[in-house]
Amino acid sequence: MSATPALRALAALGVEVTLHPYAYDPKAEATGLQAAEALGIDPAVMLKTLMVEVDGRPACCVIPADRQLSMKRVAAAFGGKSAAMMPVPKAERLTGYHVGGISPFGQKRAVPTAFEAIACMAPRVWINAGQRGLLLSLPPEAALAALGARACPLIA
Repeated sequence: MSATPALRALAALGVEVTLHPYAYDPKAEATGLQAAEALGIDPAVMLKTLMVEVDGRPACCVIPADRQLSMKRVAAAFGGKSAAMMPVPKAERLTGYHVGGISPFGQKRAVPTAFEAIACMAPRVWINAGQRGLLLSLPPEAALAALGARACPLIA
């Protein structure tokens, strides 16, 4: 298993993570939910990374796999008027990752990042490690600190 940009970025910051490989299913409708099921993890602490645009500027949202973004809350979280999902090709170009393997860590270009506040109450969260079929787990405070991210309400 090669070190992904996400794992290299976290190692450079001295952040310790636990790796969780799983059998990625390319046909799964919801990658995060499929990963949670494969690993026997509560979807509320299995976080998905979503790339968005707020007033045309890129941003990253990390929310529980079983929840949906509220674009109104996303816009508010980043101080904008409107928010929309980033088109897949643009998200892949910007992050350097493929959809199903996008991590908030080690993206090609750092963008403002926010985590759903509810998820940050858990002692540990599971997040994509930068490739399909590989997750990492860490305390949410470590994730926030590593990204300079903040916790705020993002879900509908």
